[in-house]
Amino acid sequence: MVAAVACALLAGVSTSCTGAPSPARGPVTDLLGGRDWAHFAGAEPTRSGVRVTRLDRRITRQDGSGGQPNPPVNLRGPHLVFRGGLRIEARLSRTDGTDAYLHLYGEVPVVYDEWRRERRGVRIGVAGGRVRLDRWDGDSDRPALTRSFGGGLGDEVRLAVEVRGDRLVLEADGHVVGTVPGRAVFGHGRIWFGADAGGGGQGWTLGALRAMPLGGGRLSVRDAPALRVPRSTDALRDLAAGRERPLRVGTAVAAGPLLTDDAYRRTAGEEFSMLTPENDFKAQFVQPRRGVFAFAEGDTLVDFARANGMLVHAHTLVWFEALPSWMRAAMTREDRERVMTEHIRAVAGHFRGKVAEWDVVNEPMSDEDEDYTNGNRGVRPHLWFEAMGERYIDIAFRTAREADPHAVLYLNEYGVEEDGPRWDALYALLTRLKERGVPIDGVGFQNHEYAAADRTDPEAFRRKLRALAGLGLKARVSEMDVLVGEGEEDAQAREFAGKLAVCEEEPNCTSFSTWGFTDRYGSTADLRNYPPAPGDALPWDSAYEAKPAYRALRDALDR
Repeated sequence: MVAAVACALLAGVSTSCTGAPSPARGPVTDLLGGRDWAHFAGAEPTRSGVRVTRLDRRITRQDGSGGQPNPPVNLRGPHLVFRGGLRIEARLSRTDGTDAYLHLYGEVPVVYDEWRRERRGVRIGVAGGRVRLDRWDGDSDRPALTRSFGGGLGDEVRLAVEVRGDRLVLEADGHVVGTVPGRAVFGHGRIWFGADAGGGGQGWTLGALRAMPLGGGRLSVRDAPALRVPRSTDALRDLAAGRERPLRVGTAVAAGPLLTDDAYRRTAGEEFSMLTPENDFKAQFVQPRRGVFAFAEGDTLVDFARANGMLVHAHTLVWFEALPSWMRAAMTREDRERVMTEHIRAVAGHFRGKVAEWDVVNEPMSDEDEDYTNGNRGVRPHLWFEAMGERYIDIAFRTAREADPHAVLYLNEYGVEEDGPRWDALYALLTRLKERGVPIDGVGFQNHEYAAADRTDPEAFRRKLRALAGLGLKARVSEMDVLVGEGEEDAQAREFAGKLAVCEEEPNCTSFSTWGFTDRYGSTADLRNYPPAPGDALPWDSAYEAKPAYRALRDALDR
């Protein structure tokens, strides 16, 4: 009776504890021993458990504002498949007041080209000496429910959460502290795990993690799927490899769906011979805090490529977007240069010998008309330029060459496929770089076509490739997607096939890559909706049905 009254007081007014006895528990499954926690960002297996480092990884908006949390998911570790009731127990050990969180994802979040869509899941942890629970219902990137329970918890806390019908029951150190509505957050009968650290401390240790069915429920543990994909011999990559001058056919790939969506993984591995990391090599993903690196997702993409005979075109070392907040902070010119070169050395050094190519500098050209007049050369005046001037490009390429001597080094840009001042300024920049002996090997043409006005004549594109050949530079189609409306599938097919045909015919064009391949995870999704409404921009639709664009690519390769 006393325990039940105390429980009700701890739970507060809006949520109530249950005094009902816990259902019968089934066999206990250890989720740490013998499982993969070594490929989990910010985590290190130790003798006492998994040490979780504070990453404070966040995704900023294009203008650098905001800071949407982006905690890691253990994609290559175990996940649960269950029916009925379930109990999960964890032991969290803290030494410096760190807030410690364990994430239970009913559905793995999706990152759409620098924006994270939170799907259904729960985060439980210890913050400020209390148990904290956050629940996401899949309709916002913010929690639908946040509750705190209890108080006075020590440095080592035993937490448990039970799934009982549509209620989640929380325990701390053997005592029920509260319940909350489940809202079918685990309605698919699966749970993936993540962990994160907050507050002012540096980290904490997950000393135990166990699961067991309740009340006649069923439970099994699944490890991550094998990275190697069984292949046919009639995919895009095979057609491209069989030509007189073989061509790499590539796409942007994300680590999340690669390990949680079988159709995504199968299509990526079967159809393409090159991959570009969509987000997982960008600065705010790999160095969220100065000197703290998170390479796990990037390593996974490299491992997948190696398992499937694919090359990696790594993207990107220096950009004015996708930067962590600390990298945007005010600093001296000398420190700004030091930050850039240290980042290049660390990231390119980590992947040295594992990737074939790098986008060293991404999108250096300005969008503003005034930057092309009055003696301005069209180079975007962002934080790197403000500190070092145009020579930031020279420094970036020289540093990348030192860090990864055998990689092919590219500058990557959009909106330069057609004639005009943007292309003229880029060509002049490339000429200056070559005259200064900068070790640049090629240029990537993004070919993003978001509106009819973005569509360009393939022959105009051909002229650009030939101009680059005259400078001794390679070229590639790097990020192509073609957003169309209803009834425009044939136009979409023509755009893809036209650029591919030019790339096939010009000797200095080395690869043709799309920015993703299925609308299910395409970056042209309408983010005004939650969940986002898929765009129509890629060769496969959101159900992995091939479009006329896919067939047009095949026809272009099979001529």
